[in-house]
Parts: sequence; C-alpha cells; structure tokens
Amino acid sequence: KKMQVHGIVRRSSSFNTGRIEHLYKNPQAHIEGNMKLHYGDLTDSTCLVKIINEVKPTEIYNLGAQSHVKVS
Repeated sequence: KKMQVHGIVRRSSSFNTGRIEHLYKNPQAHIEGNMKLHYGDLTDSTCLVKIINEVKPTEIYNLGAQSHVKVS
C-alpha cells in the first residue's frame, strides 16, 4: 500500500528533520517524496481543519505529545 504521509511541525520549533531525512526524495534540499510537512499547531483547530481540508486524509494518527516529562 503506497501512502503519502503528512505531518505538522510548529513554526516555533527548530526545523530538525535529522531522524526523518530518509523519507525525503532529496534530503539535502528537503524535496518531498511520500512525505510532506505542514506548519501548524495541534492546539489550533482552525489550522487543523485547514490542513485536513487541503490533504483530505483517509486515516489520521495523532502522535503529538509533550516531549518534556516534567511538563507532561
């Protein structure tokens, strides 16, 4: 099953894609292959609706979480 993966990255985050570089068609230029990153915020419902309407996904997985144990 060939799928296209879309992810959301916060604008305030440092754009560190080191762990997902292998998913890019051209990692040096960040040219998308089967993966596309969108700027957004999981707490902004307007932003999420916009991305969902644009992408029209068949499946959605929420992998967002606090990365700092003390905060979460």
